[in-house]
Amino acid sequence: MSITRYDPFRDLKTLQDEVNRLFSTNFSRGFGDEGIARGAWTPNVDIFENKDEIVLEAELPGMNREDFELTIENNVLTLRGERRFEKKDEADNYHRVERAYGSFTRSFTLPQTVSPENATAEYKNGVLRVVLRKREEVKARRIEIKGEPAEGQTPQTIEARAEGQKPSAQGQANKANA
Repeated sequence: MSITRYDPFRDLKTLQDEVNRLFSTNFSRGFGDEGIARGAWTPNVDIFENKDEIVLEAELPGMNREDFELTIENNVLTLRGERRFEKKDEADNYHRVERAYGSFTRSFTLPQTVSPENATAEYKNGVLRVVLRKREEVKARRIEIKGEPAEGQTPQTIEARAEGQKPSAQGQANKANA
């Protein structure tokens, strides 16, 4: 039988986690500056990166290219626009309107590793795709060490990387072989 130490704050911590989970869902999105009364909404966004670029994809269904704008200023990418509710006919009597409408603004601070000058954007099938190329000086590169290897050893290659990057599996293998 194992002995479990009593923690008087465990129940309080559990309650705090549940409250945080409740307010971190999409429920909190509606309480912006405009509030629920105007039907405020924000488009969903995915952000991912690979070795050469950071990509942002925003869902803007039912919107035309003229309904939103994209800017980069002071290393902040801002997506701003408005989705309008358009009644097709005055005789239409809507029983339910579940889609959100109204103006929106989404801002993202860009890391120092990207170059805003080379940003590209494409809007297709209701999805805006923004590609931000990484700066050349922060990309990992291999450096060949010249000189004669010790007897019975092969020449070594080391991996140079920008500050804050994690070493690759190959870099770890080279350290283990050294």
